[in-house]
Amino acid sequence: MTAFILLMGVFLVTGTVISLLVMRSKQTQEEYFIGGRTIGGVVSALTYSSTTYSAFMMVGLVGLAYSTGAGALIFELAYLLGTVILLSIYGRRIWKMSREKQLISPMELFSNRYGEITGTIGTLISFVALIPYTAVQVIGLGLILQAYGGFSYGAGVVVASVIICLWAFIGGLRGVALTDAVQGVFMLGIAVAGVLWVGRTFTGFQLQSFPNEFWTPVRFINLTLPWFFFALTNPQVLQRLFIPKDGRSLRRMIVLFAVFGLVYTLIVTFIGFGARYASDAGLFPVVADRDRVILELFARMARALALPLALSVIFASVSTANSIILTLSSMLARDVLREQRRVWVGRIFIIVLTLIVCVFSLRRPGYIVELSVSSSAILLCFLPLLFGVFHYKRGGKLTGVLTCLSGAGAAIVLGILKVPLSSVYTLLVAFGVFLITSLFEPRS
Repeated sequence: MTAFILLMGVFLVTGTVISLLVMRSKQTQEEYFIGGRTIGGVVSALTYSSTTYSAFMMVGLVGLAYSTGAGALIFELAYLLGTVILLSIYGRRIWKMSREKQLISPMELFSNRYGEITGTIGTLISFVALIPYTAVQVIGLGLILQAYGGFSYGAGVVVASVIICLWAFIGGLRGVALTDAVQGVFMLGIAVAGVLWVGRTFTGFQLQSFPNEFWTPVRFINLTLPWFFFALTNPQVLQRLFIPKDGRSLRRMIVLFAVFGLVYTLIVTFIGFGARYASDAGLFPVVADRDRVILELFARMARALALPLALSVIFASVSTANSIILTLSSMLARDVLREQRRVWVGRIFIIVLTLIVCVFSLRRPGYIVELSVSSSAILLCFLPLLFGVFHYKRGGKLTGVLTCLSGAGAAIVLGILKVPLSSVYTLLVAFGVFLITSLFEPRS
């Protein structure tokens, strides 16, 4: 425990120093929320990767691979494929538009086209969807701090929330991006060591069949569809397309993210496959709570490997959570309050949002993977709006408002009712309302 606390201390001091070094006494919102649009390709790629690959991976996906087999790998590769395709098609268009129209909040991409009320409603929907997703990161942190830091789960959640709030509050996007870069390199390097240990220790990998009892075709489609469009519907990664300093940096970001994503996905899933092989061979206990598989693995590793791996989960969680908090604060400041100059308004929202996430996390409402996907399902309502921005000239304020409300409402209701293929129906509702409403409304 002492060694882990020391590592945590180094982590906290390093991240705080980085944030303080980039903090400026006078900042514009452009500088605070999107780094002044001056972030290089490598840092852009690492902050995009770290923002995307969170506790969902080393905690949630390891457990999912352990419990459900090859479907977990196919599921995550579908996300990666979708992201690379969508970034290749729309990344430059979005980056260019953000510069031409001086967009800072990701909702301004829509409010520019469908009116400010659409931006406001989109922000509130994002708040509802992303608070659970941010809580996923804090839950992962709480579990790690409980297992290795000697904290209770509740105390771990509070400590995690303080870290998340502090770095976003001090350094803004530039501080978050630089800490993400450091964390991303560490996450990938230590994950390689982790999968090598699993392979040597258990000498095999069990992928199970696909489809299977868990990965039915219906469930696979329902979970994969929101993930496939994640790059365009989730505001925290959409806003990352605003930050590269030039077109070359944007291209480098996309290529490096694709490499990072492929390597990290293979590593994480094969850790789970190795643990499942060991359970079947009687070398590792059968773990009922799949979110605890990685903790059981840590308990069997040498401390020199287990502690850095545990710290990598903290890195992943913090980088995703403070990115989401920063993005939501930019949306609440600019799209709800219409405050487009003062940075301190965004900082106040960072504190408030962190407190809300902390309270939500203390309840630990469900499995990490399902919480993550349900959040992305709600955000599918933004996909028709993005389609309209680039490919369809009809539709204005009413189209934007009704598309957001109907899509998000359908996702929530269908999710509560556990309707099969609810993600497909959500998209059909959102696109249906978008197209029908736009027929009666010229472009505003």
